[in-house]
Amino acid sequence: MEHELRAEYADGFSPEDADAVVKTWHVVREAGTTGMCGRELSPAAATRSADDWGKGGVPICHSCGALYLRESP
Repeated sequence: MEHELRAEYADGFSPEDADAVVKTWHVVREAGTTGMCGRELSPAAATRSADDWGKGGVPICHSCGALYLRESP
């Protein structure tokens, strides 16, 4: 199954803001907009490769991370 990371923004920021601050990255399935934890995310939110999961400096939702581990080889 394909996964990617999708941004949840800090309060007061949106994907359209040039200086948007990412609060947490959620793991989503197949380019979806619902985090594995159930949080709905903006379709316009930034995405990044799931390969960035586990790298330092990338704040990942704890629940998404735990569920992702169960699905990844």
